[in-house]
Amino acid sequence: MQRNRELHDFLLHKAEDLTEQWYESLDKSDPRGVYASKDPKVIETLKGQNFEFHQHLCKVFIQPMDQFLEEFDDWVMKIASDPEHLSTPTYLIMREFLRVRDQYLYFVKEFIAVSDHAYTQEQIDRWKEVLIKAFDIVTMRVVEEKSNQLDTRIDKQQKTINELSSPLIDLSNGRALLPLVGDIDSSRASAIMDNTLKGCTDKGIDQLFIDLSGVYLVDTMVAHQIFQLISGLQLIGVSTTLSGIRPEIAHTAVQLGIDFGQISITPTLAQAIDRDPIYTSKPSS
Repeated sequence: MQRNRELHDFLLHKAEDLTEQWYESLDKSDPRGVYASKDPKVIETLKGQNFEFHQHLCKVFIQPMDQFLEEFDDWVMKIASDPEHLSTPTYLIMREFLRVRDQYLYFVKEFIAVSDHAYTQEQIDRWKEVLIKAFDIVTMRVVEEKSNQLDTRIDKQQKTINELSSPLIDLSNGRALLPLVGDIDSSRASAIMDNTLKGCTDKGIDQLFIDLSGVYLVDTMVAHQIFQLISGLQLIGVSTTLSGIRPEIAHTAVQLGIDFGQISITPTLAQAIDRDPIYTSKPSS
């Protein structure tokens, strides 16, 4: 245990040198990501993150592995959620972990060379094994958590896109327009249903015009979800008028056995609005 403590102290003393050597030897030719940044603040932060890594990593020789990894996890989360690292290709991040691991293996050799003690090959192999295991686990944790962060970001972006691509437009007198444009997959159809039902309830809508003239392709599941939306709207007291249904969509609906009997349908949005009493009524003279 005493020899482990001595190795820990030796490596911790070398932490600043490790950081400077690492940064100076960085391949900065790839413009993608944090390692090629020329922004002084980004560089300072990057060096600080690397130095903090060394402060944690040295403890692998004096702490139980469970405690070591638990304390390291805060650093892992900071790196994985750091915007600069999120925009850095994962293979570049893994490359740097491997380079730093080589630094440590070199300094272990230096520690052995300058030490007054003689160490058995078994002891040296055990140190190397512990180092490699620690690097493997921490590297995979960073990669895994970075992937989770990116998935979360993509999900949020997709949700925003779905919301923007199915806007509920207020008209007047409890009327609203839902213009649908582009291909609708199952995920988007589900988002349209959720957003529309909530939007109609929040805004007190009782008449909704759904225009499908900008929709070119739907599958059978999506067509079914569109008409489920209409059923859902009816349940909350919103009457609907469909316009712009293309022949392909009508064909799919017929194949599904969807009943158009209770649904108001017009060829175009203009005709749907023209038919609405709110817009066709004339002021009394």
